[in-house]
Amino acid sequence: MTHSDPNCIFCKIVEGEIPADIVYRDEHVLAFRDINPVAPEHFLIIPLRHIASLNELDSSDTVVAGRILQAAPVVARKAGISGSGYRLVFNTGPDSLQSVFHIHGHLTGGERMGWPPFPGKAVGHG
Repeated sequence: MTHSDPNCIFCKIVEGEIPADIVYRDEHVLAFRDINPVAPEHFLIIPLRHIASLNELDSSDTVVAGRILQAAPVVARKAGISGSGYRLVFNTGPDSLQSVFHIHGHLTGGERMGWPPFPGKAVGHG
């Protein structure tokens, strides 16, 4: 890992300073179970390198962004939910309720999900 933030909880998980139930790791990303799950299966997929939010991605991050997406089906298969389906969500910024400022995708599944994801709100497809 080339860059980390000593105050970031996810960087501390990457460094092994804080324990986590790690289910996948490669040279670019790490996936682990969320400690506050919102679904029967809930994982976080993060880059090993500290990037605070999607707003900070640039063209040099193409590989790591792709590896996050490529990790999702691997994690879903390990959890036994790839056939039934899963959702991958990224929160960016305070209005989205991003609480840890280190890019992370929430992979959730293990139950039937509704659409729109926010009842009472009109959300278009696309």
